[in-house]
Amino acid sequence: MSATPTPLNRLRQQWRDSKPTFGAIATIPSVQTVRIMANSLDWIVVDLEHGPIDLSAAHAMIVATAGTPCVPLARIASNEPWLAKAPMDLGALGINFPMVSSRADAEKAVRSVRYPPRGDRLWGPFHAPFRWGVSMGDYMATADDDMICMITIEHVEAVNRIDEIMATPGIDVAVIGPGDLATSINKRGQIDDPEVQALMARAEEGILKSGVVIGGVARTAEQANQMIARGYLVLALGFDWSLFARGIDASLQGIRR
Repeated sequence: MSATPTPLNRLRQQWRDSKPTFGAIATIPSVQTVRIMANSLDWIVVDLEHGPIDLSAAHAMIVATAGTPCVPLARIASNEPWLAKAPMDLGALGINFPMVSSRADAEKAVRSVRYPPRGDRLWGPFHAPFRWGVSMGDYMATADDDMICMITIEHVEAVNRIDEIMATPGIDVAVIGPGDLATSINKRGQIDDPEVQALMARAEEGILKSGVVIGGVARTAEQANQMIARGYLVLALGFDWSLFARGIDASLQGIRR
């Protein structure tokens, strides 16, 4: 009898061990940028929502994480199964669904990433096994458990319904999106506003008590440490462009210009 295939996704075990993981959102269609980040990060989200990345570029970026411990994920433009399908079939081991604001939204996301009978994912992972160096059979054997359903809580209505959303079976990670959360209450760009912070605190409380892995954005090391102390296990350190800009700014510090 053949051995049970080893799961491809190492993030789940890290979270079970309560080990925080660090990543970034890749918006630049660049194999080179992903390759550099993948050497230092636990995960990278290829941004198909806001970045100028098509599926051909996304495939190359996903493949660029091979040979590193970094797990490639993808963020799609809308909570639609047809948008989630291709990134998974190209080798992404998780989908970040934006703007999940109800139980129905959450259930739709969960079913998008798993094959029947657990979900509605259609078969066709033609390129994913090549990314992971496994046979089609071994890929299929662990696909449902490897795939991460990551939802984003980023609207005031989502916070108002946080308990019903987080009670949905099959959610693996819930990330709080401060930018859109602020925008949803007409406080665009005002992430530090007390009302926005209060909404984030309510979302955080609802996610933490559900037992689902919680994620968020850490803009500084101090903020990251505070979030880890509160139970965060998924921390986005920034976008590729913001990390790039911060690195340039840091390099210029102290130089007489």
